[in-house]
Amino acid sequence: MIEIPSDLHKDLVPLAFLLGDWAGAGVHDFPGSEKCNFGQEVTFAHDGRDFLEYRSHSWVLDQDGNKVRPLESEHGYWRIDAGRKVEVTMTRDDGVIEIWYGELADKKPQIDLVTDAVARTAASQPYTGGKRLYGYVKSDLMWVGEKQTPEVELRPYMSAHLKKVVTPEEVERWAKALPDDMPDDGIAFFK
Repeated sequence: MIEIPSDLHKDLVPLAFLLGDWAGAGVHDFPGSEKCNFGQEVTFAHDGRDFLEYRSHSWVLDQDGNKVRPLESEHGYWRIDAGRKVEVTMTRDDGVIEIWYGELADKKPQIDLVTDAVARTAASQPYTGGKRLYGYVKSDLMWVGEKQTPEVELRPYMSAHLKKVVTPEEVERWAKALPDDMPDDGIAFFK
């Protein structure tokens, strides 16, 4: 279910499907790095201004799905203009700062992004750019990232399937919004 908060900046309504806390798992595989499964938590939040704040933390998972160690962290800001053009500024924990541009697909909640500028600190690993695809599919958030370095051509390196995290406060709010004439047993509801 996509909710549009009343205090969401009007320009951000097309990105409302991203809002909230998300959690899930994915796969990381890039030459020169350890291939692994990872867990991820992502938050898209707003404060009434014309951008979404983005935070992502991921960690390596062992074969039993337990956290082993941090993998990547990102923090950024997402904007969209009247022509459905999306811009993202992002900072990563490994010393990379990126500017991404892309577009919200027509008639579906899908965003394609490509790096426009990359800046790296001396301590960061080689990196020259990337692509990302985000999609809202059957109430889940899915994404795939591609990256390239001076030694490796553009190729997929991470992808994840994330589920919306529902807080007890949201459940309570939804329960209070149910109509008073709901059947008192689950069987009657489906008749």
